[in-house]
Amino acid sequence: MFLDSDLLMSALRALTPILLAALGGAICERAGVFNIGLEGMMLMGCFTAVATSWFTGSAWLGVPAAALAAAAYSLILAVGAVTLRGDAVVLGVAMNLLAVGLTGFLLRTVFGVQGTFDDPSLAGLPLIGGFTPLTYLSWAAVAVAAVLLSRHVWGLRLRGLGEAPDAAATLGVSPAGYKYGAILLSGVLCGLAGAQLALGNVTLFTENMTAGRGWIAVVAVMLGRAAPVGVLLAALLFGLAEAAGFRFQGLGLPQQATDAAPYVVTLGALFLTTARRRRRIRPSGAAS
Repeated sequence: MFLDSDLLMSALRALTPILLAALGGAICERAGVFNIGLEGMMLMGCFTAVATSWFTGSAWLGVPAAALAAAAYSLILAVGAVTLRGDAVVLGVAMNLLAVGLTGFLLRTVFGVQGTFDDPSLAGLPLIGGFTPLTYLSWAAVAVAAVLLSRHVWGLRLRGLGEAPDAAATLGVSPAGYKYGAILLSGVLCGLAGAQLALGNVTLFTENMTAGRGWIAVVAVMLGRAAPVGVLLAALLFGLAEAAGFRFQGLGLPQQATDAAPYVVTLGALFLTTARRRRRIRPSGAAS
């Protein structure tokens, strides 16, 4: 049977890093910052989690280290886009490219290997009920983000800043402070996503191991309209696609075809979303 509990478990494991990164992107979007540097932040989290776990012998230390490293890396976007008023999209692309080169260089410098670092002594995250603690944390983060953005004064101000920054500034809200906070929080969440990917889903580091998951998280933000529950549903769609790809590979399909499954779903979802938005705009445009 194709659809079974094993497929669901696999989908939920694949969902976790995408969901954590997408929540970070959604918070940035609410603050008026389009963050496409999620991929690079995740990759920095992956390397830091593995390096810390290997040197200390504790995956529990690898998790906060990954969060701190990704948050520090997100300062490139914060300083560049908020303080220096640079283009957030250009900065995000540059951060993604820099992370690939920097982690590849550190892999050879720190571990003396090229391509993949995989050591039997590398400590991974424990499983509780088939999932790591970060999986449960990601589900809780959806609820916390939903309440924060809809009920808490910080979230309401953040939304106001993204929707009407000039009006928010006249009310005494510091645009720069809130944007810095949103970007740093997205860095923390992306670092946790990287830790889950490198110490939870697998226990190793390989060059460019995020493999486009950060970009999928960006699409999840767009499909979910930066709403936590919507982001969760979009990320679940991609998690199911990735799990189905692994299942098809087990049935004998070529690896190249099954690896492409999440990205095919991404393109299809973007196409349907764009088509739906054009249909909504067309009647009003025709009437005018």
